[in-house]
Amino acid sequence: MQFTAEQIAELLDGEVDGDPQVLVNDLAKIEEARSGTLTFLANPIYTEFIYKTKATIAIVEHAFAPAHPLPKTLTLIRVADPRMAFTQLLERNSELRYEKKGIEQPSFVSPSAKLGKNVYIGAFSYVSDDAVLADGVKIFPNCYIGDGVRLGANTRIHAGVKIYHGTVMGAQCVVHSGAVIGADGFGFVPNSIGEYDKMPQVGNVVFEDRVEVGANTTIDRATLGTTYIREGTKLDNLIQVGHNADIGKHNVVVAQAGIAGSTKVGDHNQIGGQVGISGHLTIGNNVRIAAQSGIGKDIADGQTVQGSPAFAKMQHDRSHVIFKMLPDLLRKIQALEKEVAELRKRTGGA
Repeated sequence: MQFTAEQIAELLDGEVDGDPQVLVNDLAKIEEARSGTLTFLANPIYTEFIYKTKATIAIVEHAFAPAHPLPKTLTLIRVADPRMAFTQLLERNSELRYEKKGIEQPSFVSPSAKLGKNVYIGAFSYVSDDAVLADGVKIFPNCYIGDGVRLGANTRIHAGVKIYHGTVMGAQCVVHSGAVIGADGFGFVPNSIGEYDKMPQVGNVVFEDRVEVGANTTIDRATLGTTYIREGTKLDNLIQVGHNADIGKHNVVVAQAGIAGSTKVGDHNQIGGQVGISGHLTIGNNVRIAAQSGIGKDIADGQTVQGSPAFAKMQHDRSHVIFKMLPDLLRKIQALEKEVAELRKRTGGA
C-alpha cells in the first residue's frame, strides 16, 4: 500500500516539510533507504546519512536544522519524538500485514464453533466443536484449534500452531509458528512393577490479555486446575512451561528457558536464556535471573541472581574472578608449602 506524506503526518501528529503528496510504500533504515521508502533520524550519530539518503520521506524532530543541503527529492515530517513516531508506523505496518478476513478453503470450522466479526481462518486450519473466536481473531494456515478453545478479540495465531482443547486466551495475544499450547503435562506415577502409569491431565491453559508466545514454545495444560500466563507476559522461542505453572504479569522470558510444573513466578521479572527453574518454587517480583542459571530454591522480590545453582549476582561475579585465579593460587600455595617444608628441615621440624 502507498501513503502520502500528508497522510503519515496526520497519523503521527507531525508537520510536513516538503511535498505533502509524495508517496512511499515501505520503511527502511536511513543508511539503506531507497526511493519510495520512509526512514527516520533519531540518533545524532546517523545525522550524516540524511544528507545522502535515497529515502523519499524522513521523520525528524521539530528542532532539526540541516547543516548541509538535503537531497532535493527528500520530504521531512517533523515530530516531537522521531523514534516513537517510527515505532507507531512499524506497528501500523504490522497491523496492515495481518489485516485479513474470511475463511479460506480448504479448512474446517465446526458448525458449533462461534465466530465473531472480521475473523480470518487460513487454509488447512481446523476449528473444533464449541470453539469461540472473538472479533478480529486471525488464524493463519495449518493451525489446529481444539474443542472449546476461546480466543479473545484481535488475538493472532500464526501458521502451524496447535492449541489443545479447553485453552482460553484473552485479547490481543500473539502465538508464533510451531507453538503448542495445552499439551499434556509430564505427569507419570511409578507403579509396583517399576513402570510408569500416566496421570490424566484434565486441567487447561489460560492466557490473560496481551500475552505473546514465541515460535516452538510449549505450554503444558494443568493436571488439575489451570496453567496461567498472566497479562502482558512475553515468552521467547523454544521455551517450556510445565503443568500448573503460574507465570505472572509483564514478565520477559528469553529463549530455551524451562519453568517446571507448579512453580509460581511473580510480576515484572526478567529471566535470561537457558535458565532452568525447578518445580514447586516461588519466584518473587522484579527478579532478574542471568542466562544459564539453575534455580533450585525460592527467590525473594528484587533479587538479581546468577549461576548454577544460582546465588546473588554480585557474589557470583566476585567468586568468578577468584575461580579464574585458581590455577595461579594453586601454584602459590604449592610454592608456599615447599618453602614451609624447607624451613622445617632447617629448623629441625620445629
